[in-house]
Amino acid sequence: MEFPPMSLWAFWSFLLLTTIHLRCFFGSDAHFSNETDRVALLHLKHLITDDPLRSLSSWNHTLHFCNWQGVTCGGHRHPQRVTALNLTGHNLVGPISPFIGNLTFLRIINLSANNFHDTIPEEIGRLFRLRYLNLNNNTFSGEIPANLTHCSDLQVLHLYGNQLAGRIPTELGSLTKLTRLALGNNNLTGSIPPSLGNLSSLTFLFLSINSLEGRIPGEFSRLVSLKLLAIASNKLSGRIPPSLYNLSSIKYLDVGDNRLHGNLPPNLGLTLPNLRRLYAASNQFTGPIPVSLSNASGLVDIELCKNSFSGSVPLNFGSLKGLSRLRLWGNELGIGKASDLSFLISLNNCSSLRVLQLGINNLSGALPDSMANLSTQLTWLTLGNNRIFGSIPSGIQNLIGLTVLRMRYNFLTGTIPIGVGKLNKLEKLVLTGNELSGHIPSSLGNISRLYQLSLDGNKLTGRVPSSLGNCTYMQFIYLGNNNLSGSLPKQLFSFPSLIELQLKNNSFTGNLPVEVGYLKTLSFLYVSNNDLSGEIPVSLGNCLSLEYLRLDGNFFQGPIPSTFTTLRGLQSLDLSCNNLSGKIPRYLENLSALQYLNLSFNNLRVNYQNKGSLEMLVKFQYSEIVSFVVVFHNCNCLHALANLPRNRGCLVLQKKLRKKPSVLPSAEDPLVNVSYAELFKATDGFSSANLVGSGSFGAVYKGFLDHVGTMVAMKVFNLQRQGALKSFVAECEALRNIRHRNLVKIITCCSSIDFKGNDFKALIYEYMANGSLEKWLHGDGHDQLKRNLKFIQRLNIAIDVASALDYLHNHCQMTIIHRDLKPSNLLLDDDMTARVGDFGLARFLSEVAYTSSVGMKGSIGYIPPEYAMGSKASTQGDVYSYGILLLEMITGKGPTDDMFKDNLNLHHFAKLALPKQVMEIVDPQLLVEEAEVTQHNENHVNRRNRMHGCLISMVKIGVLCSVKSPRERMWMRDVVAEMHAIKDLYLGTGIHQDKQVRSQILDEGSSYLSHY
Repeated sequence: MEFPPMSLWAFWSFLLLTTIHLRCFFGSDAHFSNETDRVALLHLKHLITDDPLRSLSSWNHTLHFCNWQGVTCGGHRHPQRVTALNLTGHNLVGPISPFIGNLTFLRIINLSANNFHDTIPEEIGRLFRLRYLNLNNNTFSGEIPANLTHCSDLQVLHLYGNQLAGRIPTELGSLTKLTRLALGNNNLTGSIPPSLGNLSSLTFLFLSINSLEGRIPGEFSRLVSLKLLAIASNKLSGRIPPSLYNLSSIKYLDVGDNRLHGNLPPNLGLTLPNLRRLYAASNQFTGPIPVSLSNASGLVDIELCKNSFSGSVPLNFGSLKGLSRLRLWGNELGIGKASDLSFLISLNNCSSLRVLQLGINNLSGALPDSMANLSTQLTWLTLGNNRIFGSIPSGIQNLIGLTVLRMRYNFLTGTIPIGVGKLNKLEKLVLTGNELSGHIPSSLGNISRLYQLSLDGNKLTGRVPSSLGNCTYMQFIYLGNNNLSGSLPKQLFSFPSLIELQLKNNSFTGNLPVEVGYLKTLSFLYVSNNDLSGEIPVSLGNCLSLEYLRLDGNFFQGPIPSTFTTLRGLQSLDLSCNNLSGKIPRYLENLSALQYLNLSFNNLRVNYQNKGSLEMLVKFQYSEIVSFVVVFHNCNCLHALANLPRNRGCLVLQKKLRKKPSVLPSAEDPLVNVSYAELFKATDGFSSANLVGSGSFGAVYKGFLDHVGTMVAMKVFNLQRQGALKSFVAECEALRNIRHRNLVKIITCCSSIDFKGNDFKALIYEYMANGSLEKWLHGDGHDQLKRNLKFIQRLNIAIDVASALDYLHNHCQMTIIHRDLKPSNLLLDDDMTARVGDFGLARFLSEVAYTSSVGMKGSIGYIPPEYAMGSKASTQGDVYSYGILLLEMITGKGPTDDMFKDNLNLHHFAKLALPKQVMEIVDPQLLVEEAEVTQHNENHVNRRNRMHGCLISMVKIGVLCSVKSPRERMWMRDVVAEMHAIKDLYLGTGIHQDKQVRSQILDEGSSYLSHY
């Protein structure tokens, strides 16, 4: 049957009727397209492995998906299609499903501040309507998908703060509508693609904190709309392209921490008139600072420190009315004339000035009296290491906002102005190495916040004012190399947090006050070359933190106090040139950290019938530990020396190069002197009642060893287990070559046979009454209850462990890698000092070999990821373990906690919380401690606030130590410094602004992200 031709009107009528019928049949418009969006969203939810805030609980069948949290539908033509997905800051964990590519109407994706991981799905490249993509602050890895360039309407691309690697795709240069590009704080390598110069609409370019190399592309000169350019903390080299200075729209320019060189153009302030922040620190720039900078009238921050700038500081900086921070330290500024400091006069106009750092330059001249008119908001003033002469202006007392005043190593004369005592916010006063005279003003006692007082190396006279005792936060006092006299006021020994007290090379008389025993945190005490007399106070034995004690060059008499036996952390002891008498104490043998001992020019003696007290000291040098010096000149012991074996009869024992020690102690080594029977008796037959713990290669027992006369811990090796003998050998090898207050002390060993004729090997250690850190954090099989560890205890333990690793990595004759750092291998002594133990897996760096995932050594969760890939063991592997340990101490969660699954681990968990959610992840015990702080007491509130700040800093260190790439991890020497700085902050004893300023700058770059 043939149908007649259909007219055009009839065709449209048919189509309309068909559409109506379809709508009636399916019950909604565009049913198929809507269902695609719903299914895609459900796939996204399906891959979320953790939703702690239950943000996706509304993603169910009872609600239309357009009403789901974070989902926006819109548009007149397609009202029920997903156009925006915004789930920022919901702590979501998991990968992003490739089904996201099916949400074809998406214009906005904001998944920032979560813990999404794995790679960025290439399917995002199918979203041709996408305009805004923000994946900041997650843990995405892999490379940046090049096909993102298919999203040709993209205006914002933010991938900041992930773990992205590889090169920046050249194809990004085709996104001509892009206004903001943030790829900073990743692991990107290679050069910056010149194609980025094609992004003519770009206003924001943030590439800082990567490993980018090569030169800054000259093509950037085409970015005529650019307001922010941040390429700091990379490895960029060469000169800044001259054409870059023609980008007059730039407000924020950060090129710091690179390898750039050359001069800054003299017309910089004219070509960049809108500049507000200029950061070029830590490069190799030379030449003068451009005078034209004053033409950029909106400049707030200028940071040019750690370069080689020379010439005069511009006199017209005073026209920058909003200037807040001027940091020029570490250059070669100054021309050696009295006019070098004239620019300070102009800075009186900068009423917002807060930081002025001019140290380590060649500035000459006298300080102008007009300094008194600098901004009262000034908190940081440093002029040290210059050639400044004349007196300190009395008007300095007007700078009431100062927290740090540092003028060390200049040629300042006159007296210390009494008005300095009016600077009641001052925390750090450093005038070391000048020619100041007169008395120490008693008004300094009015500065209640003072934590460091450095007046050493001047010509000060008179007594130390007792009013200093009012500075209850004091930690560091340096008064040495002056002409001070009189008796030492007991108030000088009343500071609960004092760490260093240096009084050497003065004319102090009288006794060393017994109050010195109150200084529980004292680490350095130098009173050398004074006129002190009387007996050495026995109360010094209460200073359990002492590491360096110098009392030489005085008139002390009597015996060496027996209480010194408690100073287990003592590294250097100098009692020479006094009138000491009595016997040389044998207990010095037990000072395990001791590296330098000088007893010369006294009246000390040994018992000639028992040469042990001298011979043991000489043996101490030959026990293959750290370098050790013993000085005995003019002691009443020369006959004993003559009777010693010839190879030990030396007056001064210096560090010597020796052959590598044998694997096991020799027959003459005093370590090999305990039998199996003695250990059997001490442990009641190795009964379970004396079992302390067990490990991979044996068990640890406690017992009273008659031979030693004290309670000890005995590590008995199970030689039937493969690797146990090797572990015993390794531990002997390592422990006989190291000695540190934060390492376990080996007392002796046993290499014998048991009652059945089987080989038996054990190591005997100093007993640690407080057990392992594992028990304090998580309990154990006998005690599942965690013990209460205060924040300051956790902080001290973290410092102890960092110090031990720093020693192993950087201060041993042969670098040692521990390879098994974890809480069960950290022991706590009576005063909760941490000791690193279990060196069964330790290796000398020169002996480590490449590992394999099959033979990988260590403990799950603490093993660095590169070991699983077969990488060679390294010190940075220990750093990774330390980072995990630190995060575990803060959160109370071990790396193998049940919550860590599906690619979520402790590192990512902590990183996700930075910085605002840190208090949400800390150990609940710390929250209880915080709640106990009295809210109405300002000091306690300040302490609570400092605790918050310190926890954030500690989490940052833990995260930085446990990053995936070994070369991006911190070094232990830096960790030690940072951890001490955190302790200073917690105790309210300083800002450590030098190290903080750089991080503030990087944070400002992050804040720009939020503003845009």
